[in-house]
Amino acid sequence: MARARKLEFEGHSGAQLAARLDLPDGPPRAFALFAHCFTCSKDLLAVRRIAAELARQGIAVLRFDFTGLGASEGEFASTDFSSNVDDLVSAADYLGREYEAPSILIGHSLGGAAVLCAASRIEAVRAVVTIAAPSDVAHVLKNFGSSLDRIEADGKAEVALEGRRFTIRKEFVDDARQARLAEHVTKLRKALLVMHSPVDDLVGIDHASAIFQAAKHPKSFISLDRADHLLTDPADAAFAASVIAGWVGRYLPADRPQGEAEIEHVRVSETGEGKFQAAVLSGRHRLFTDEPEKMGGLDSGPSPYDFLSMALGACTSMTLRMYADHKKLRLGRVSVDISHAKVHARDCAECTDDEKQGGGRIDRFERAISVEGDIDEEFAEKLGEIADKCPVHRTLTHGAKVATLVRRHISD
Repeated sequence: MARARKLEFEGHSGAQLAARLDLPDGPPRAFALFAHCFTCSKDLLAVRRIAAELARQGIAVLRFDFTGLGASEGEFASTDFSSNVDDLVSAADYLGREYEAPSILIGHSLGGAAVLCAASRIEAVRAVVTIAAPSDVAHVLKNFGSSLDRIEADGKAEVALEGRRFTIRKEFVDDARQARLAEHVTKLRKALLVMHSPVDDLVGIDHASAIFQAAKHPKSFISLDRADHLLTDPADAAFAASVIAGWVGRYLPADRPQGEAEIEHVRVSETGEGKFQAAVLSGRHRLFTDEPEKMGGLDSGPSPYDFLSMALGACTSMTLRMYADHKKLRLGRVSVDISHAKVHARDCAECTDDEKQGGGRIDRFERAISVEGDIDEEFAEKLGEIADKCPVHRTLTHGAKVATLVRRHISD
């Protein structure tokens, strides 16, 4: 996640709802709206992780607290499922006015049921994702236990949920029972991704089956194997985020170039995740760089020296292919293995005597070129000579100059 903004907008009742907009570093490819689970908040770890990963993939995500929850205003006791759907529509209207209408809706648990109902009211939506969502809104009433009888008898009661106490009114119960979620799913007319864990002990996998069966194509199902209901394991949240980012790509316009027009421009920006992770923008490509865990990183992307090795290997294969095409030579598929190490100059077989006498440690790249099919010794020797003419090879061996500018950004 490269940038984040704290926002507020007016919910269905006029209360100010607290929100956070996770923005990618560069023009957003699309905007998504995330609905959290019942009595949760926008800051649930799984929600944060998924939003951050989508932002790194170029998708801006607005997550907010429903009325009366988290940092939002309003009274939770006065809300129900229908009011949550109304809050979602208010959030989509706000995005459309201030940024761009959401083309993606993502909902977790009861939030998944809410996005299924809200989708038909948000014209810009092209894809809907549910995570551990119930197929029947009334399923949430099972969480109330024996308090359900008191709610129906007295009109309201306090219910203990996830270690906190909430006042639930009979209106909430009646609204949940009257919701016709299956009808909304059948009439969705949007691409749908259903994600669910077969070992979810709060909302069983049968709910995912019911949603999937009711939906029309295009629809997809992904099993969140071994994940719990709240996706508390970071690996489960990361997997869900990566799948969502890949799946929604089929329903979004192509990513726009990230660099400046007519300038070969690469931008590397810290994401704030881990100690070293950074987002890399190059043209229309979004990549990540990091360090291995043993170096204190998250191992979420290639290291800087890995990228340097990639550059040498890629340039080598391209140079060989251009040479073969120019000479009209038959050359099988080329692959290049690159290894990098820092060695003492005196141990470097390729170094000159002057370089060895200089002492110290130097960077040594070992390049192994493989070609499919038989090639004779003379052709192999020629390929080695051509590989040495690769522009990146020349840059590494001849050296380069780096001009550094430090720009100060002073915030208001």
